[in-house]
Amino acid sequence: MKITQAIKSGHPGSLFSAFLYFDISFMVWVILGPLAVYIAQDMGLSTGQKGLLVAFPILGGALLRIPMGILTDRFGPRRTGLAGLIITLVPLIYGWLWADSLGHVMAVGLLLGVAGASFAVALPLASRWYPPEHQGVAMGIAGAGNSGTVLTMLLAPRLAEHVGWQGVMGLAMVPILITFVIFFLMARESPNQPAPRPLLDYLSLFKNGDAWWFNFFYSITFGGFVGLASFLVIFFHDQYGLSKIMAGNFAAACVFAGSFFRPFGGYLADRFGGVRVLMVLYVWIGIMMLGVSLLPPLTLVTILLFLGMMGLGMGNGSVFQIVPQRFRTEMGVVTGMVGAAGGLGGFLLPTVLGSLKDLTGSFNIGFLLFGLAVFFSFIMLQFVYKKSWRRTWLVTVKPVAGLSPSGRVAMEVVFGG
Repeated sequence: MKITQAIKSGHPGSLFSAFLYFDISFMVWVILGPLAVYIAQDMGLSTGQKGLLVAFPILGGALLRIPMGILTDRFGPRRTGLAGLIITLVPLIYGWLWADSLGHVMAVGLLLGVAGASFAVALPLASRWYPPEHQGVAMGIAGAGNSGTVLTMLLAPRLAEHVGWQGVMGLAMVPILITFVIFFLMARESPNQPAPRPLLDYLSLFKNGDAWWFNFFYSITFGGFVGLASFLVIFFHDQYGLSKIMAGNFAAACVFAGSFFRPFGGYLADRFGGVRVLMVLYVWIGIMMLGVSLLPPLTLVTILLFLGMMGLGMGNGSVFQIVPQRFRTEMGVVTGMVGAAGGLGGFLLPTVLGSLKDLTGSFNIGFLLFGLAVFFSFIMLQFVYKKSWRRTWLVTVKPVAGLSPSGRVAMEVVFGG
């Protein structure tokens, strides 16, 4: 079935709303990344401080994704999303008018986490409108909202040249307000929205081993994507001496790869199985990151980062092709929980890259450690797949007789023990 047919099998208006909400929120969430070089110039920050500065919004998003996920399951993604957009205006106003010290900017970063928590709203909004065989496409399209990072990388440095970094935060309120109107008009609650459950029922998911495996795998793919997306402007500026605007351009090109290919990762996962695709991607990403750790010339390192971010984006789509198969009725809180783990991974990566640069004088150790962590994830995914998932609940992919030789497949859900 074509992607357009898959989209029509659910509610296109809600799917678009999920994408737009996530896209604009993601744009705001990582806004300190491309602005960090301007803030560092004003405040005289070290590389480690810059890494921590861009990591704080990711930490805020990680902390808020679980509460937002619970609210999504209890009150519905439409109501929760509208509230999230209004609350996102608070840190933008704070950053625009009062952020005149590192402490204030750190506080703004934490509060920007509410925009990062949009993940726990957008994905359930899309998921609940679509059948299991189209989860990869639906979740990939909604998750492609991380393309908002590209807009930030391209626009924020250029705007900062004219209105200053505080002024950029003020201007960011405009797309948030426009998104609020569109989301209000187009998003609808799914008839498959589960009935509210006691809070303890949601928290019981923290005892579920499969949920923790998803936490780990997503901390690598999404943590790697958002961590690098926040840090690449600093990396290109400090390591290769690019201007602030050119560093933003190079970062945007790499981030675009991760955003654009996320839906493709979900599509491949629908066809060939999320676990199989994710295994291949982990090897691919690991090789790219080991190449980056050698700090080759600018052209080559850009190609490696572009391909690595492509793999991370596709990996995000693959992970969230699998999650709804295991946790269909708890998608809000599980999305929040897994997304929080991804956010924590994204918090650690720029923090480690910046700190190791200060300690060793080079970025190579940080990228080397990240590459090794990706290969370790590949080993652990093989382990849990063979030990448990393959025999219990995983959706398997099987060829269907009678279909055209194009290799189309059908999905068969296997919940046997």
